[in-house]
Amino acid sequence: MPRTPIDPLVVGRVIGDVLDPFDRSIPIRIAYTSRSVNNGGELKPSAVAEHPRVEIGGDDLRYTDPDAPSPSDPSLREYLHWLVTDIPGTTGTAYGQEKMPYKAPRPTVGIHRFVYVLFRQLGRHTVYAPGWRQNFNTRDFAEINNLGLPAAAVYFNCRRESGSGGRRR
Repeated sequence: MPRTPIDPLVVGRVIGDVLDPFDRSIPIRIAYTSRSVNNGGELKPSAVAEHPRVEIGGDDLRYTDPDAPSPSDPSLREYLHWLVTDIPGTTGTAYGQEKMPYKAPRPTVGIHRFVYVLFRQLGRHTVYAPGWRQNFNTRDFAEINNLGLPAAAVYFNCRRESGSGGRRR
């Protein structure tokens, strides 16, 4: 009997900590320089310093860290790193209205998950950015802005790069 593959968003606890279960309805590809983001893959902070290339067929993208400031004490869960709305609904490179500028990951303790979530805007209503980055809540934001369930999501892991700062005495 063939096994049903386990969803990497469930294994990585993105479903549960950040999102409710949903059916993927739009393809999404996130790439930093030439490295694509794969669910559960690891990228170094230096590799994600600039915002990525995004290829999708949807309208609204957000990028959060559900492990801020540390995985053992995520008291700032979620930290909003990027918010783009009004992305044209055609497949291709995503352009839209950047509502919250890209902020590169800078994890200091432990392994952090960084989650890209794509929603489909229903109509051309205005989606407002929150006035804060920490303690952002993707579920609440989707409800307030009438976005429904996500259309796609992908995440990567990131941890502080070793060797920064040199030898201490």
